[in-house]
Amino acid sequence: MLVCGVVGVVASRPKSGLIEYVERMLAPLVHRGPDDHGVWVDGEQGVALGHRRLSILDLSSHGHQPMASASGRYVIAYNGEIYNFAEICEELTAAGAAPVWRGHSDTEILLAAFDAWGVEATLRRAVGMFAIALWDKAARRLTLARDRVGEKPLYYGFIGGNFIFASELKAIRAVAGHELQVDRNALAEFMRFGYIPAPQSIYSGISKLLPGHFLTVNSPSDVGMPSPYWTVGGADQEQLRAELALCDDNELVDHVHHRLQDAVRLQMVSDVPLGAFLSGGVDSSTIVALMQAQSSQRVRTYTVGFHEDVFNEAPYAKAVAQHLGTEHIEMYVSAKSAADVIPELPTIYDEPFADSSQIPTTLVSRLTRQHVTVSLSGDGGDELFAGYPRYQITAALWQRVNRQPMALRKVASALLRCLSSQDWDRIFCVLPASQRQRVNGRRIHRLSQLMGSRSLGEMYVRLMSQWQPEEGLVLGTSRQSFPSLDWAQTDDPIEAMRQWDVGQYLPDDLLVKVDRATMSTSLESRTPLLDHRVVELAFALPRRALVRDGIGKWALRRVLDRYVPRELVDRPKAGFSVPLAAWLRGPLRQWAESLLNSAALVDQGFLDAPKVSMMWRQHVAGSYDRSLYLWNVLMFQAWLVAQKMDAPRD
Repeated sequence: MLVCGVVGVVASRPKSGLIEYVERMLAPLVHRGPDDHGVWVDGEQGVALGHRRLSILDLSSHGHQPMASASGRYVIAYNGEIYNFAEICEELTAAGAAPVWRGHSDTEILLAAFDAWGVEATLRRAVGMFAIALWDKAARRLTLARDRVGEKPLYYGFIGGNFIFASELKAIRAVAGHELQVDRNALAEFMRFGYIPAPQSIYSGISKLLPGHFLTVNSPSDVGMPSPYWTVGGADQEQLRAELALCDDNELVDHVHHRLQDAVRLQMVSDVPLGAFLSGGVDSSTIVALMQAQSSQRVRTYTVGFHEDVFNEAPYAKAVAQHLGTEHIEMYVSAKSAADVIPELPTIYDEPFADSSQIPTTLVSRLTRQHVTVSLSGDGGDELFAGYPRYQITAALWQRVNRQPMALRKVASALLRCLSSQDWDRIFCVLPASQRQRVNGRRIHRLSQLMGSRSLGEMYVRLMSQWQPEEGLVLGTSRQSFPSLDWAQTDDPIEAMRQWDVGQYLPDDLLVKVDRATMSTSLESRTPLLDHRVVELAFALPRRALVRDGIGKWALRRVLDRYVPRELVDRPKAGFSVPLAAWLRGPLRQWAESLLNSAALVDQGFLDAPKVSMMWRQHVAGSYDRSLYLWNVLMFQAWLVAQKMDAPRD
């Protein structure tokens, strides 16, 4: 097993110099694989694969990549983990399809499976996180594939007539020169969400491969469309849904418990030191409890805290760690710690990214890497088991709004927009400052947008957005698309929102945050809750196993009850947030003002400078908390500055 970086090229014609080309792509990815690197080239076919290695299992040279299959047909450059590699090995051996093994890496077993079963059948049997580049010598075809939930990244596109791919954009920039241009439509999506949804990237012509998809490339002029090999809540999971509907409460909890036990067991396999992130919440506490129950040694756990009490969950994590008996280490984050790491964020995250919990995630990754090479986390619990209060709030709000005729809603929405948000603010200026935070012009306009929503999907996406499309913050955009939940094959509003989150918010925000932060310090992160069999189970559970008495994650909480007293974790959800609003008015103010200079914004020509300036003035004055909107702008501006500084020179 190894988590690393992959790159490659399919050239438009046979050419020399491919080794040097791929070496240039690999150089910026040393953080993803400091232990080893390799390049494989077929000059006649114009194909080259590159790989950087962070060794986790089979630390010997037998795990070196790119690796050829025993038959010689396939060559692979692979980033990730196949957790059920031992099971696949047994199945191949029983069928007489196993070669003479050279080592014990999952890469070698994966190649044997491709030889025996073919590409798509192997992807369907694999349990893990991965980004795969597989060259088929016989068919002269490259296949790119990404894991089902999107734990591992994979970008692709065209540079100089060549098809290229890489784990991170910085590898593409290394060979792209000045060919890369900011995609203003992708930038508008970034300002809306704080991340760029797949398949877009910040650059025109460069895409992200969607989770659960594969892509075939015969030549740069013959590239297929991405095809799914798995979908969340798919029709193939209907039998499981029917079986679970017949279970009583204890049986449902047993199903979740056993599935999670197995996922944790598989993900604890490692030849290097292993630990876990622990926030003290339900998700991470459940993972750590299952780890400790299956470990003969004390599990190492890590957390970060804040000096501001309202954001600080470190004491809860410490209490859970003491109860479970883990070896616990904590670190407190100050505004100075945040300020010190901020200049590194554009390089770490590689394209604009504005989830402010990227700061503590980066810092806890560095703390953890001082002791271990692999860390398990509890990411995914809220999306899978309906833990977000917003699911119930949005469903109830949509039910109320949808009772009214659309014509009436449009009139009410238009009336609320008769005044600008600034005019509403002038009306509300007589209110105390504490009330103006809750009742202000921006919220009035947001209410008008929600009332005019044509579907639950539009309402939910608006609630998940910061800058709305109508605000026109990004200059020169040609379209203002509106993602929706209408593709979800369900009449259950909460399940539809969960599917949207698993399809977009989880892979493009939460998993990007963790992957880049951990990989920046050569730490591998594993997420047992995102074992696809856990995902399928969660989406097959009846509603009563998810939400009861207005509280989500019912079945997951009952699993945790078997290990940890309820009073240690039974509290309102805080999330991994930071005191961003106060930091921007205080220790981060000078840094922010340097990036929000109106003259510079006008000169760059990407954003509406007066809108940004007004937002900044309101925030600094303390009239409103505009930190989320401003953080999106600041992260783009910081990224833009970093790209100019790091731009390759001809």
